[in-house]
Amino acid sequence: MTMVQALEARKMDKPNEQPAETPDALALPKTPEDLAPLVAPLLARVANDPNARAAVLHQLLGEAACRNVGIYPIPPGFKLSVVIPVYNEERWLAELVRRVQAVEIPKELILVNDCSKDGTPAILAQLEKQYDNVRVFHQPKNMGKGAALREGFKHCTGDVVIVQDADWEYDPAEYPKLIQPILEGRADVVIGSRFIGESHRVLYYWHSVANKWLTTLSNWFTNLNLTDMETCYKVFKREVIQGIKLKSNRFGFEPEVTAKIARKRKGQPPWRIYEVPISYSGRTYEEGKKIRLKDAFQALYCIVRYWIAN
Repeated sequence: MTMVQALEARKMDKPNEQPAETPDALALPKTPEDLAPLVAPLLARVANDPNARAAVLHQLLGEAACRNVGIYPIPPGFKLSVVIPVYNEERWLAELVRRVQAVEIPKELILVNDCSKDGTPAILAQLEKQYDNVRVFHQPKNMGKGAALREGFKHCTGDVVIVQDADWEYDPAEYPKLIQPILEGRADVVIGSRFIGESHRVLYYWHSVANKWLTTLSNWFTNLNLTDMETCYKVFKREVIQGIKLKSNRFGFEPEVTAKIARKRKGQPPWRIYEVPISYSGRTYEEGKKIRLKDAFQALYCIVRYWIAN
C-alpha cells in the first residue's frame, strides 16, 4: 500500500478526525498584527546598514531578483565620486544635493561653480558647511560644462566617477544600477540611456530627433552601438576618466569623451562599455534648460574632430 492510499484509508476509518497541529504550525503568525513584533527587531538592526538590508532581501527574494533591480552589497572601502557642474541653478541645487546624499553609497560630491550669476554661490557655500563630503570649486570665468567637468575630475578620489547635472532631470536614486556593471567586474564605463525602456517626461520632439541623429552619427565613427550618446549619466572607473585628456569646454564633452573611450588603446584591450536604462524628467527652457541649437552643431563638429585626431 502506498503512503497516499494509507492516508485515504485512515480518512475513511475516522472521517471526523482533525490532523494534529505541529508546534511549528502553532507558532506561525496568523495576522499582520502578530507578525509585527517578530519583524520589528530585524528592521531595527538593518535600518542603518544598507548591506544588511541587501542581505535580508537576498534571503527573501533570491540573488537573481535582487541583482535585476540593483540590490547588492557595496564592497568594503568603496567610494563613489559624484561630479556636478553648476551654473545658475539656485532653484534646483539644494534639493538635488539632498537627493544625491539620500543614496546610501559611500561618496564624495565635487561641485564646480561655472561662475554663476544668481544665488548659486551662496547655496554652494551653505552646502559645503552642511555636508562633510561636499567640496566646492569655482571657475575663474564662465567656461562651460566640459571645462567644469575637467576641473572636477582632477579632484576625484573615489573608485568610480559619475557625472550628475545640477537640476532634477536625472534621478540619483538610479546610481546603484548605474555602477553595478563596474562593481560586478563587467564594465569599465557605463552609459545611462534615456531611450531603452524607462519612464520619461514628454517634451520636445525635435530634441529627441537630434539626440538620436547625433548618436547614430557618433556610432558610425566610433563603431559603438550606443542608443544615447548625449546623456548626462556617464560612469567611469576613476583611472579611465583621469587617464583621458579632454579638451571640449561646452557640451562637446559628450561626443568627445565617447570618441575617446571607444578609441583602441595601444597594446591594451579596449574599455568595456555598458548601457543601462534610466528615467528622464526633462525640463523646459522656462525651467532653465541651457542647451541650444548651436550646441548640436558643436557636437557634430566634435564627433568628426575627435574621430580624426585626439
